[in-house]
Amino acid sequence: MFSKLKEDIATVKKRDPAARSTLEILLLYPGLKAIRSYRKAHWCYEHRLFFLARYISQRAVRRTGVEIHPAAKIGRRVFIDHGAGVVIGETAEVGDDVTIYQGVTLGGTGKDTGKRHPTIGNHVMIGSGAKVLGPFKVGDHSKIASGAVVLEEIPAHSTAVGVPARVVKLYGERIDMQDDDDLDQVNIPDPVEQELAKLRSEIEELKQLVKKG
Repeated sequence: MFSKLKEDIATVKKRDPAARSTLEILLLYPGLKAIRSYRKAHWCYEHRLFFLARYISQRAVRRTGVEIHPAAKIGRRVFIDHGAGVVIGETAEVGDDVTIYQGVTLGGTGKDTGKRHPTIGNHVMIGSGAKVLGPFKVGDHSKIASGAVVLEEIPAHSTAVGVPARVVKLYGERIDMQDDDDLDQVNIPDPVEQELAKLRSEIEELKQLVKKG
């Protein structure tokens, strides 16, 4: 238990440049508090103490603004930054070394039964306000841009942007994601904007050909 707490504190120090001390992280970071409360609630849930599990999780919502269902499965070194408005559903699974920003929802569409929520792979970054809805997987080392609404599976080593989210695939080239890159929510290419820019360039070339002709 204490080894996991030390690991969680080290994770915050590594990924949040504003973190100044261990005491500050331990006492003042809502994301860390939410993860700690989740672990207690999950233990209760696995031991069929369902009411106590939900009591702990709902108390954590009031204290942190983060709602994690006790039945969800959360891996190691998960960093919830700021935390306000984060919701993680009952059948959601989150892998190791995942970064989740404020306003993220790992939810269902209301149409599925059984496994209703997404499975998030390892080393995934989910940007502010993103919604990942449905029982599919977001592959390892993927990025979900801020504000994206993801409704289908995301391959490993890819990015997803837009509403609904569109995938950018780098065929034959692995994305070498450094630590700093994992926290970049802004510099993610928009494939639609790229295609529009290409079309504008081609139209301009055609105009020049017409003038010459």
